Formats: sequence, C-alpha cells, structure tokens
Amino acid sequence: MRVWRHRACIKSIVNDQLPMNSKYSHTPGVADLCFTRRDFLQRSGMGFGALALAGLMPEILGPAGAQAAGGSLSPLMPKQPHFPGKARRVVSIFAQGGPTHVDTWDPKPLLAQNEGKPVGEGSGVAWGSPFKFPKCGQSGIEVSEVFPNIGKCIDDICVVRSMYIDAPVHEFCTVMFNTGSGRLVKPSVGSWVTYGLGSENQNLPGFIVLAPGTPLAGAQNWRSAFLPGAYQGTHINTRYTSIEKLIENIRNGYTTRKEQREQLDLLAKVNSLHSQQLQKDAQLEARIQSFELAYQMQMEASDAFDINKEPEAVRAAYAADTEQGRQLLIARRLLEKGVRFVQVWHNGWDHHQNLERLLRTKGQECDKPIAAFLTDLKQRGLLKDTLVYWGGEFGRTPTRQLPNSTSKFEVPGRDHHNRGFSYWLAGGGVKGGTVYGETDEFGQNAVVNKVHVHDLHATILHLLGFDHERLTYRYNGREFRLTDVYGNVVKGICA
Repeated sequence: MRVWRHRACIKSIVNDQLPMNSKYSHTPGVADLCFTRRDFLQRSGMGFGALALAGLMPEILGPAGAQAAGGSLSPLMPKQPHFPGKARRVVSIFAQGGPTHVDTWDPKPLLAQNEGKPVGEGSGVAWGSPFKFPKCGQSGIEVSEVFPNIGKCIDDICVVRSMYIDAPVHEFCTVMFNTGSGRLVKPSVGSWVTYGLGSENQNLPGFIVLAPGTPLAGAQNWRSAFLPGAYQGTHINTRYTSIEKLIENIRNGYTTRKEQREQLDLLAKVNSLHSQQLQKDAQLEARIQSFELAYQMQMEASDAFDINKEPEAVRAAYAADTEQGRQLLIARRLLEKGVRFVQVWHNGWDHHQNLERLLRTKGQECDKPIAAFLTDLKQRGLLKDTLVYWGGEFGRTPTRQLPNSTSKFEVPGRDHHNRGFSYWLAGGGVKGGTVYGETDEFGQNAVVNKVHVHDLHATILHLLGFDHERLTYRYNGREFRLTDVYGNVVKGICA
C-alpha cells in the first residue's frame, strides 16, 4: 500500500495534478521521484535499526559514552560512585622488577637461623636478610633499614604481607597488576577509575603516567582497551626535566591560541557532521577529545609540571634533583590540580645478584621522596582522601640465588617469587599502622588472609566508593569489569 501511494504521488507530480491540500504529508518535490523499492526496503530496515539503537548505545559507547553522546560536556566530567567513598584520587607507585619482601616489609628471623639449609618446596637454601628490621612508629611495625624515612610514616601505612599472583613472570604479572589481566589487553586500573569517577580538571588528563622511557610491557599497562579513548593514561617521560621535553609539542610555534581555537571549532563542526551523517566512531571521538585536551593543556600543564615554582625547602625534602623525587613532587602538584589517577614508575627492582648493594641503592632512590610525599599530603589535608599504594609485580625467593659463571658479581641475589610477597597502602580509607596477612615462617607462601591481585583491585575500587561487581562496561556481548569474575574486598585493610 505504501509503495502504491508513492507511485500515485509520482504519477500526480508527472501529470501536475496533485492539489496543495492533498492527503500526502508534504508538498512533493523532485526528491520524491527517487524513492525506489530499494529505498523503501532500506528505510524500513533502518527504521527498525533505529528502534534498537537505544538499547545498543551502552554496548557501543558504554554508559559514559552514551551520556556524552546525549549532550554531556565531556566523558571526563566528575561522576558519583555507587556509595560515598573515603578516597577521591589514587597514586600508584609501581616498583617494577619485583622487590624482595623478606628484605623490606616481611622479616623472617628463621632464615638466618637456617642459613645454608634447604627450606620449603624448592631446591634452594635459606639466606637470611643482610638488613636489620627496627620497629617503627607508635605501631611498632618492623620495617627494613632500607627505608628509614618511610618507617617514620608507618603509622599511616597498612602493610599487606600475604599477596600472591598466578605466575613468577615479569611481563605477565606487570600487566596483570596494572590491568587485572595477564593475557588479554584490558583497561588499566587508572582507566577504570577515571571511567567511574571522571576527573576534577577538564584541562588535564584524568589519568597520568610518570615513567622514565617506556616501562616493561609498555602502553599495555595504561591503555583504555575497549573503554573510550578518553580514559587511557597519558604517558609523561620523566627522564627529561624541561616542560618541552616532558610533554612534546606542548606549545605551538606556528599559530596563536586564538587561531588554534578557531581550527578546533571548525574541526568540531566537521566531525559533528560526520557523526550525524555516518556513525559515531570510537577512534574518531578519542582523537577529537585528544585534540581538545592538548589545547587545554598548553597553559595548565606548563604550570602543573613546573616544580621550580615550589619553595626550595619543599624541593629539598623531596630530593627533587633525583628522578623519583621529581616524579613524586609532580604527582602531588597533579593531585592538587584535580587529576584523578597518577601512576609513578620506579624501575630496577629485579635483583638476581648483588642484592645487598643494589637494594640499598633502590631504597636510597625512593625512601626520602616517598616519605616526603606522604608527609606533604598529610600536611596539606590530602592524604585522608588520597589512596597511595606501593609494590611490584611479585616478590623474591627466601633462598639464595648464586651468580652464574659469567656474572661480574660475586654476591648472591634472589629469584622471582609469586606465592607470597608484600604491598603497602596508605591514605584514603586505609587502616594505618597495621599489618594484614602472613607468609609462612620462611616467607615462601602466603598462609594467613591471602590477598590476590583481584582482591587488591576490588579493595581499591571499594575505597573509591565502587562495588567492583557493578562497575562494568558492555563489550563484545558481555559485561566486563576490572576484577573479571573474581575478587573480594579485603575489609581488614579498610578503616
């Protein structure tokens, strides 16, 4: 019937017989002559597709993307969590390489008493820690002499001594700690946090990674994967000190800010037409967002990354002339600017040999800056709602690893170990001055209150106000989450 009516309409147009008050919905024009059977089928099919579009929007763009498509100013606008969280922002200090727990946070006197004897399940022999463990703070928690300054902050720290992960492999565990998956490329912790909470500053990225060069496994550790591109981490190479080197092309040497604004406005109009006439493309939307953010960052980032604006006493406290000190001082400035998630990378903890000297060196690099960072946050009133956590991808064996025949070192080290190691958390919602969980008497296996990486991620989200089972994103026909189908909130860590 519908086709017949259009045929009648076309015949009337050709014969110039259609009256103006006709029953047709509009005055016919030349365009009506182009309505073929194929057009009819296509429009009908697209009509059914449009009816289904509303239900598909969360899968195509995600809840945040669908909201943005409906008129929200930015996918990074601040959002409310599932319930009031005690933390509002996060700093992850990742000690890549696998710090030895029995020489830092988990003293095992029996190792020294059984020096040289076979222990546990492996074929190695016990090696007592060469470091002393004085009791620190009012809580009296034992902390290695490697960290004398962090030891002074121990009453704000919860040490988890019962971590474990699936395998003792650097790449797998590094990616798993940062994304919740060691095999498939999944969104990083920082991406999930900014997806859930947005950012408090629209002129800076919501998720920033401070790392010298490209760390192990590279961008897999901070990419947004199937989440919209606005939630991926922005990598800042902290090997450099000048703003121009830290953030390449931060300033445009060819056009003024007014001209850049006009270019972006024109580009936005063209992209809007593209979206209306074709479809909303996730990669295009991410690129548009990156253009806009780069423009906004020209003023804001220059200020946030300029640590020379800090008083000399503050720079001295952080040891800001060192890479780790500079990273953490920048991190504090970014938190004050409203950045939601900052990750600080500290490489070089893979001590297979010459452990005593190398671990002292690593401790000296980070001990003073981390202590200054925690103290500074506390003095500024930021620690109470900033979650800070430190650790690597696994621990190290309580047994001695002898140098190989080609090694220039004669001092032993420790091998990779995934069945029991330590992490610590401080700040927003964490029960400070406490120890959670235990490894066995030699530090080989987590035996009391075991905490898997999925449990750690569930706890981080809980402290931010999220039920980790409800913070999901629909992709490829299923609901994904940071903790996959695992994870339990570790209530003993929470205040």
